[in-house]
Formats: sequence, C-alpha cells, structure tokens
Amino acid sequence: MENTKTNPITQFEEKEFQEFLSTLPKERKLDGTYLYFYQNFWCPSIAIKPIISFQNHFQAHDSDIILASIPKSGTTWLKAVLYSIANRTRFPTLNHSPLFTSSPHAIVPFIEFDLYLKNKFPDLESIPEPRIFNTHAPYASLPSSITDSKCKIVYVCRNPLDQFISYWQFAFKLPRGEGSDPTPLEEAFESHCNGIHSFGPFWNHVLGYWNASLQNPDKVLFLKYEDLKENGVKCTKRLAEFMGFPFTAEEELKGVAAEISEFCSFENLKNLEVNKNGKRPSGAPNSSFFRKGEVGDWRNHLTPLMAERLEKLIQEKLEGSGLSFSMSCNKDA
Repeated sequence: MENTKTNPITQFEEKEFQEFLSTLPKERKLDGTYLYFYQNFWCPSIAIKPIISFQNHFQAHDSDIILASIPKSGTTWLKAVLYSIANRTRFPTLNHSPLFTSSPHAIVPFIEFDLYLKNKFPDLESIPEPRIFNTHAPYASLPSSITDSKCKIVYVCRNPLDQFISYWQFAFKLPRGEGSDPTPLEEAFESHCNGIHSFGPFWNHVLGYWNASLQNPDKVLFLKYEDLKENGVKCTKRLAEFMGFPFTAEEELKGVAAEISEFCSFENLKNLEVNKNGKRPSGAPNSSFFRKGEVGDWRNHLTPLMAERLEKLIQEKLEGSGLSFSMSCNKDA
C-alpha cells in the first residue's frame, strides 16, 4: 500500500472528498471509527481533512515550537512543560499559571483536532509568540513551512509496550458509536503489531523524527518519556536550552527548573481540579488523559509472549538506526 505525499485536494467539496476517501485502504480503529492509509500512515477519519488543510495552508513562524508525538506518549505532560518554560516570565509565580484552570490541551492546541478540525483557515496570526502547537502527524507529512523554517520541533516517544497499553486503555474512554463494542486486547494487539493504529506504524513514526533529529539536532529534539520520568529537572533544562529560553544564573539559584518540573509532573497535573473534571470537544473526559503514567505498566496487561513478540518486532524495524527502547523497565521506576 503506497500513497504519495501529494495533497489530493485543496477544496473540500464533500463529493470530491468522499471519492478521494474511497481510494484509500481503511481499517477499523479501537473506538469503532475508521483509519485511512494516507501518505503511508494510518490516519483517523476525523483527522484527514484537518491534516490536508494543515499541509496546504499552515505558515510556520521561525519562533514556533511544534510538539510532535504518536498518541499516548506523554503529549499532555509535555504540553504543560513547554508552555511553562516559554511563558514563565508572564506570571508572577506558577500559582498564577493558566494550567490551574485550563487543560494542557486547551492551552497548547492540537493542529489536527483543534485548529483545523472545523476551519481550514483558522486565525493563527493572533496567537501570541512563541506559538506552541501539537501534532501527531509523521515527520514526512509535515508541511514544508515547518521543515524549511527555523521553528523548533520537540518529539516525545515512549516504550512501545507502554504506549500500546496506554492507547488501548484510552480508547475505552472515548465516545463510541452505537453498537460499537470495545476492542479486545488480543485483537488490538494484533492490529498494533501490523502497524494499524492511529498515526502508525509506530516504527515509521519514531524513525521519521529520530532521523530528522540526527540530521538537524538544532531543529529537532528527540525525547523519551522514560527519561522525563527519571530526571524531569534535567530534561526541563534541556528543553529550555533547545527552545531558546535557557534558565538564567539567577533562575538556577532559585531552582526554577525544579519548580516547573514538579508543577508539571504527571502526578501534580493529574490531581489538578481542572484535569479531574470537564471534557474535550471530542467528548473525551479531561481525566482520561491522566491514567497511571507508570513506566512498565504493560506487565499488568500483556503476556510474556505478547511482550516478546512486540519487542522483537520493534528491534527488527529499528535495526541499524541507532534508536532503541528499554523493554524491561521496572513498573515503578
């Protein structure tokens, strides 16, 4: 199955769009909706139009920061960290942060699920700089205005065993169509191993950004979820430096990086009232984006044979790239 990167349409007349969709391979997603194989990745049906609009019309600023990820890899967490770093001088203290009253997804919008979902020409010029956006699109499908500009890309990925379990659990909390039952673990796992999941295959997604980070490390920063869990302060400082907002000597003495790291920790964000209540426009509860956040939780769900199969598959797909994942983490690390 091959599709070119050429955008098939620029005007979204429904008839033309439906005719275009009919040419794409499709498979059912865990929530009962469809995935379409577009530009060599499996795109959720709801995201096809927005991504085409994004590719056709998005104009990057050199000061933009793009957070990229495959779903359930620490996206929500990183949104809070990036926003807090870039805007730390706007508020007297972290106690005045908008993150107390707004979900990280409301503060750092998804390009395909927020900005372009209902408007192919959203007003992005009125957003204060630095603009921070989030996308699940693969690197090869980013518009040239991003790849050719000086804007920064932060990519976060996660141990594929934990990423799969987190996504499978998340799918249970999404609104489902009538008569659509949750996908059993074994069936979901089989699809995942075949690369059929939102914005998959997993290995293509991570390799696209990994190779870009090797080719242009000043533009693309590649992070692992597990490193954030292990040393949040170190990663916060690294992010600030990469984004162009390094901590000053005075801030270092005051421990500002540690404050941001602690405030934006998974545990703290999960316990904020705003993230316990409310819903996303999609209907997904804010709380569904904060489940466990543990490293190694896959051990509570996958059999040793399933874990071994996915581990070998990932090793084969990443062979020779220099990228690897630790598959035997302690679940309480």
